[in-house]
Amino acid sequence: MRRILAGAAVLVLVVGVILVVRTLGLASLQPGPEVPATIEVDAEAAAARLARALTFPTISYLAPQPIDRQAFVDLHDYIELSYPLVHEVLGREVVGDLSLLYCWQGVDSNLPAAVFMAHMDVVPVIPGTEADWEQPPFDGVIKDGYVWGRGAMDDKSGVFALLEAVEALLADGYRPHRTVYLAFGHDEELGGYNGARRIADLLESRGERDLAFVLDEGGGVIGGLLPGTERPIAVIGVAEKGYVSFRLSVEGEGGHSSAPPESTNIGILARAITRLEQDPFPTRLHGTALRAFDYLGPEMSFAPRLVFANLWLFKPLVVRMMSGRPEMAAMVRTTTAVTMFNAGIKDNVLPIRASAVVNHRIAQGETIEEVLARDRMVIDDDRVRVELADPDGAKDPSAVSDIEGAAFAILAKTIRQTMPQENPIISPFLVIGGTDAKYYSGRSENVFRFLAVPMDMEDFKRVHGTSERIDIETFATGIRFLQQLIRNLDELPPE
Repeated sequence: MRRILAGAAVLVLVVGVILVVRTLGLASLQPGPEVPATIEVDAEAAAARLARALTFPTISYLAPQPIDRQAFVDLHDYIELSYPLVHEVLGREVVGDLSLLYCWQGVDSNLPAAVFMAHMDVVPVIPGTEADWEQPPFDGVIKDGYVWGRGAMDDKSGVFALLEAVEALLADGYRPHRTVYLAFGHDEELGGYNGARRIADLLESRGERDLAFVLDEGGGVIGGLLPGTERPIAVIGVAEKGYVSFRLSVEGEGGHSSAPPESTNIGILARAITRLEQDPFPTRLHGTALRAFDYLGPEMSFAPRLVFANLWLFKPLVVRMMSGRPEMAAMVRTTTAVTMFNAGIKDNVLPIRASAVVNHRIAQGETIEEVLARDRMVIDDDRVRVELADPDGAKDPSAVSDIEGAAFAILAKTIRQTMPQENPIISPFLVIGGTDAKYYSGRSENVFRFLAVPMDMEDFKRVHGTSERIDIETFATGIRFLQQLIRNLDELPPE
């Protein structure tokens, strides 16, 4: 018995030594310090221009409700009026009826081009919640150091930060080495089929293949994201999950509610939905989500650093901890969300048809076909039909961008230069939602999703939520970042 206990003690000691040695040897992957960039921005004037843009209700409604086309046209006119140098120097064309594409011709037309993206459309305000807003959603109010309104964060701030940055660079007489495109979609909130997709196809048809750099929204500088550090984290999206929605439907006999069958069509469908929710996809910590810990681990306090340095032992614990928070659980599994349900016309009539829509965000390593097959297996009911709700909108997970190359390094350098006070930890990130950047997957190794907007988790909840707003100084930071990034891209090697 003593030998067994002694052996166990030695084993524990050896494992403990291994854990500590690996923890102490965990090397930082953060870029070195940079000299802060000195860039003057008239934050109040820029905020006023953004606030005015929020008054145009460029809302993406679901069919059959049409969009307000005039609102987009009016926004186009306002942009032209507000940024005269952009419209004097850059070429501009309308794509897909309401999207805008600007071309800033570079000094060397042989260099691969860069594309900067943002979108002009916004999600609707949920009817009945207007009174819950601290400021009216489409009044463009500036108050208490914030610009308030739908689109303040997602994503008119992205559009106008780019325009502010380019206008300022033009005023300084700057011209980029490589051609720069500004691509402003009008239907990102509906999938970008008529906006970003058409712009990407148009550029490719004109020979703009193997783009040097693509930047869209999707990541940010977020405080309070992970325990173990007081520093915010600059999460740079290098990949995004896939997207698919399935329509579940049941059809059968109707009739009077006084003589119902054992299971009504609604009951059958409800049982199918319950099975999907009670049998979630398995969790896996791999790919981009796992790679992020290589960047985050060395910057943590000792206890979480020990965990991240020894995932060979603690990975199940980390996965279990992540699974307890919805925004973190989405990093380690394909998610299932029932988003629409339709059945019945009257309280005493059995519906002939019941349908629902289930949305999945597909984890890396899985495909639409595999998700469909698993849903059918879990439901296990031939009475429930499962089919693609929108074949054009379904996308497998994106390719993963290069985080070892010069483009990612330049992006990290620019963050350091323009956000020295925040001193964020820089990390690659798997975008759990969807962006227009998906249309450039395979057209560039350097497709990144990042908006230089410092925020906390409370700000994050306002995106697509109530009382959306952006801090004026935060908006100015985003403008400085984009100015410096466009200049820094001149350092990108030709190949």
